[in-house]
Amino acid sequence: MQFCLIGHNFRYEIEKLIRIFLPFEKIEYFDNLQNGEFCLVSEFLGDTAKATLNFGGKVFESLKNIENKNDNNEKDRELFLALAVYDCFTAATGYFPDWGILTGIRPAKLFSRLKKERGETETQNYFANYLKVNPKKLSLCKETLRGEGEITALSSAQSFSLYISIPFCPTRCSYCSFVSHSVESAKKLMPEYVKLLCDELIVTSKIAKEHNLKLETIYIGGGTPTTLSSSDLTVIMKTVNDNFDLRNLREYTVEAGRPDTITREKLLAIKSGGATRISINPQTMNDDVLRVIGRNHTSKQTIDAFNLARECGFNNINTDLIAGLPTDTFESFKDTLNAVLELHPESVTVHSLSMKRSSKMTRLGEIPEIEVGKTASRMVDFALEKLRENEIFPYYMYRQSKTVGNLENVGYSKRGFECLYNVFIMDETHTILSCGASAVTKLRQPNGDYIERIFNFKYPFEYINNFEEIINRKKRIGEFYNTYKT
Repeated sequence: MQFCLIGHNFRYEIEKLIRIFLPFEKIEYFDNLQNGEFCLVSEFLGDTAKATLNFGGKVFESLKNIENKNDNNEKDRELFLALAVYDCFTAATGYFPDWGILTGIRPAKLFSRLKKERGETETQNYFANYLKVNPKKLSLCKETLRGEGEITALSSAQSFSLYISIPFCPTRCSYCSFVSHSVESAKKLMPEYVKLLCDELIVTSKIAKEHNLKLETIYIGGGTPTTLSSSDLTVIMKTVNDNFDLRNLREYTVEAGRPDTITREKLLAIKSGGATRISINPQTMNDDVLRVIGRNHTSKQTIDAFNLARECGFNNINTDLIAGLPTDTFESFKDTLNAVLELHPESVTVHSLSMKRSSKMTRLGEIPEIEVGKTASRMVDFALEKLRENEIFPYYMYRQSKTVGNLENVGYSKRGFECLYNVFIMDETHTILSCGASAVTKLRQPNGDYIERIFNFKYPFEYINNFEEIINRKKRIGEFYNTYKT
């Protein structure tokens, strides 16, 4: 598609809006007028934003008068240009995204900020009439905001959470975009990785103690942490227990992950290591869909893993599901959710598929990604209704780019079983000290909003080969907190 930006530079936000409708379309950028068969022209005519879309030979046009034009507000100009573009694409495709033109990953956080500035009524009006967010998503936004608010209030200026990355999986799922290696290709790296990870944890614990930081939550994620042996899990968790001050710890989560990696020995190691919460993640209970996405386990193994975890004493279990998986249908997704509810999990996280691979677009006629998005939208709507019926309520939400239907990921839980870490990291409530390959430390200014990031090397072999540099980067944590000493 040709994208013409005439007299403005609002490329970033308008491109993200185009991606809602055409997630994989190659876009060519021009600062002058083009007239191709697939061409979007965006421009300003005085105080009017104008978009003209040639979509397969059919032309659509929208004009939007810019409000607050006397304020010379660039945000308003960008907003009304986006609305003009949105009008053209909805007219061309007949598709009205649930989140309208909103493309940010934290809609509840945006709602919260605007509510403080404008009040709730005006913010609701802005979401509905200017961002084009439909009523059901607006309601979801407000509900998750209430849940998040109760959790973020637990944090203090000196609070932090600890994230531990285990970037290994049994196999790589077809939809996965995380940095992880299959055990088969990376098995030889695992012993050295575990050793260095423990060294990094020790260094990190010393820094936390030096600056009187208060550990609120721990999250061991991946990848699939249970690709490690029970002895490796014990070593890592013992390192945490021996070196960090756990007196203020509210929650300790381990992603048990894929059912085919879960054994009694590993669950007992996790339990004795101090974990209070685990996640068992089938993604779907349809065996045919599991094969399509490259997961070498069955729905029965999920059931067996749940039952085994209960036997081992776990009373706080989450399960992850994905709406919009290849070949999955609405009826099949309903069956999945009903099967999961029979296991009585304390929480369920419903993700929407984030599309990372190119797909063939049919420019003349049906657009497959839009149809998948419509089905996924029905799936997440059903999940919201069904989980509420079972007194499992939404408490946090975030969004990703190139998600089918421009939809959201929502965490649901029974009252009192919310995952605190999920809220802390999505809200950026407090500092997250992260260890392991691909881990990102987020430093939050005490009593302020400034965020600074420290990146570890992404892949296990890079992590191992550059470990000295990773430890050197940790010094920045102390420098950061020294800056804000009172």
